[in-house]
Amino acid sequence: MYSGCLTIKELTQAVGGGITPRMVRHYHELGLLPQPERSPSNYRLYNQQDVIRLQRIVALKEQGFQLNHIRNILEVELETDNNANFMAQLQQQYRSVMQQIAQLRQTASALEGLLGRDRHCQIMQAEVLAQLKLLEVETKVGLGGLARLWHGLDAEVHTHPEVFAESLQHILPDLSERSEIEQHLISQLVLACGDVSLVSFIRVSKEAIAVSRQALASACEIVVDIRTIATAIDQTRLVHLGCKVTTLINNPHITTAIEAEKEFWQHQQWRETLEKVSEGCIVVIGYAPSVLLEVCTLINQEKIQPSLVIGMPIGFSHAPAAKRRLMQQTSPFITIEGTIGGGLLAATALNALVESLIEKPNCHCYLNF
Repeated sequence: MYSGCLTIKELTQAVGGGITPRMVRHYHELGLLPQPERSPSNYRLYNQQDVIRLQRIVALKEQGFQLNHIRNILEVELETDNNANFMAQLQQQYRSVMQQIAQLRQTASALEGLLGRDRHCQIMQAEVLAQLKLLEVETKVGLGGLARLWHGLDAEVHTHPEVFAESLQHILPDLSERSEIEQHLISQLVLACGDVSLVSFIRVSKEAIAVSRQALASACEIVVDIRTIATAIDQTRLVHLGCKVTTLINNPHITTAIEAEKEFWQHQQWRETLEKVSEGCIVVIGYAPSVLLEVCTLINQEKIQPSLVIGMPIGFSHAPAAKRRLMQQTSPFITIEGTIGGGLLAATALNALVESLIEKPNCHCYLNF
């Protein structure tokens, strides 16, 4: 073997991350990796530059980039070191991805419109599905027929209230590997935003359900970042449990993520208040990413010891970073990866936990998962 060169097996071992020779060959086919030189015995030979490039591919893939976007990123890096050009390329890729998401969202909405029907709509649904198979939509007349089908199906919604539980059964992914209480939590979060794709981004740590029930049953303190969340949580049930609600940024004029973030940065008093939260409390953050980052810092410094952190702040850079940091903590958490979040979702998560505890106080299904 040539000195300093690696075989494909040695390359995958050097890179790690679950990379296999088959994946490396696939990357060659896609143009992600340049074709390597060959030994006299026709073995692929790799050098340190190949190791570095493959490591970058793995790192970008783990961050959520698709392979075709990774190829574009690497091509731009090879062509120029100009950050402006690089950012322009990334923006172009982002617009392309968002266009694809919009198209997929439109398809998903159409499917949800058919699948998310309760038993009261099934007769009309069956009729629509039968006609849909025969429908010709290449002409304006055909498109009109499609519109009439939807009109007929939509007419059924006037005859009865929507049965949300039945609709969710038809469109939610398989949640059988999650406990009954966690399934309820996820369902409530989906209903709060009307987006089933949210399921893929919900993260519930292993001990989150157990410790939340213990804390709530012990009348723990509930700490929210701003008053908007306090108005959305189920105060009646919390009073029944004996839980006191404390607002961290206790300014009635702060109602948005922008205001909450600015207020927390400008006034040291809110950081000092955060350090005084009671041990075993549940912290609910739905707006300010900096509050969640500070919570993580204080937990690491052992200055606070919440039983659970519900971290769902809004933002496009700080919020995803704060959530990633939360998921690295040993403390139990519930969060939604990425930019998605908000006070309604954060409050909904807490309300679902409270509701499950009161209605099913003796349920221990979560201990089996």
